[in-house]
Amino acid sequence: MPSDLIVLTASNGENLKLAERFMKAAAAQNATAELIDLTQLDLPLFTPRVKAAGAGPDLETLHDKLHQTPRWVICAPEYNGSIPPSLTNAIAWLSVTGDDFRALFNGRPIAMATFSGGGGMELLLSLRIQLTHLGAQVVGRQLLSNNAKPPQDDTISDLVQRLLQMSPLAL
Repeated sequence: MPSDLIVLTASNGENLKLAERFMKAAAAQNATAELIDLTQLDLPLFTPRVKAAGAGPDLETLHDKLHQTPRWVICAPEYNGSIPPSLTNAIAWLSVTGDDFRALFNGRPIAMATFSGGGGMELLLSLRIQLTHLGAQVVGRQLLSNNAKPPQDDTISDLVQRLLQMSPLAL
């Protein structure tokens, strides 16, 4: 049986800790959740040449889990004012799996959160633009945190609650 939501993390540092807090918030709301750490997956760097050879079993497993799970939370740090490479690479691979690059994302409720050494806003803006382009229902509220502004449990709980109230659009 698929989980109620998947929590993706694009780093093994503070954003992994943040993702674990989303897992606890989901459990507190009687929701099932699964954590996927993109830094542990063996996804080759996406290029058209590598695409012809395929990405391997980790991509298939990731795609299947994401396809079966109605809602996602993405926890990612800001890298150079944008989306981190592990997340960009995963999205690139996922968007070429199947005939329709939007198929996996289209109508999918997704919440965004960051713990960033820098500002974090550029990540959230870039990711919102990309996910919206792919057709996702991006939750209006987002979590921006850093050392000066640590993530608050009530914000995490609120994001989980909002996400759980959403359903994928029937397309």
